[in-house]
Amino acid sequence: MKRKSWLATSTGAAILLPAIGLVLAIGLWWAAVVVFAIEPFLVPSPGDVAAKFFEQPGSLLSETWTSMLETIEGFLLAIVIGVPIALVIVRSVILERLVYPLLLMVNSIPKVAVAPLLVVWMGFGQWPKVVMVLLMCFFPIVISTAQGMKSTPTELVELMRSLNASRSQEFFKLRLRYAMPQIFTGFKVAISLAVIGSVIAEFVGATKGLGYVIQQSGASADTTLAFAAIALLSIMSIVLFYGLALLEHLLLPWAREIR
Repeated sequence: MKRKSWLATSTGAAILLPAIGLVLAIGLWWAAVVVFAIEPFLVPSPGDVAAKFFEQPGSLLSETWTSMLETIEGFLLAIVIGVPIALVIVRSVILERLVYPLLLMVNSIPKVAVAPLLVVWMGFGQWPKVVMVLLMCFFPIVISTAQGMKSTPTELVELMRSLNASRSQEFFKLRLRYAMPQIFTGFKVAISLAVIGSVIAEFVGATKGLGYVIQQSGASADTTLAFAAIALLSIMSIVLFYGLALLEHLLLPWAREIR
């Protein structure tokens, strides 16, 4: 058996390698700005973006917190609604054939076109943003959950039935447990889309949030402020994604052993 390299097995490497990749990306960005002599009003350097952040850290962090709350609330709402719908779909072929086309139709609607309607229907508060995040997250959560539930090996299902397990026991103790890694994959896809959804919603009828900051900085040609907001959005997305990955690591140790 081949021994795995330190880079493939070390927990420290799992943290170090992404950090190195991030540093290299920032270095390439900085080098491109210097080598091609790009004007700061077009593409600011990482140093300019950092300086802009430290000019108004409290304000930018407050806007980040607003976007973070909208993202998390919409994402959790998508889980609360999407996972039970997926479980119902899996248990009924009729419902699956009835609901899947509707899900595809809703998912195909451009979310940018829906954002102004949400403001008309729900006003200028937080709910239009939360619902937009929900719309972005709903489809990948439903699909990953449904496909995960269907991926249970037939031999395991037959084993459960040979032990006189009830349908509910088979469904929740076998199928749902076996589907959890794929469900978490859907969650990780959805959390990245959730950040995009919050930004789209904040472009329309918002008075706070990082999307609002980007919109206002674009209107005033403050490119550096826009890049600072985009950098904070990227950090927020990374934190949420790896937070979910850590949760999966803690809750599904048996899935790691299978892999």
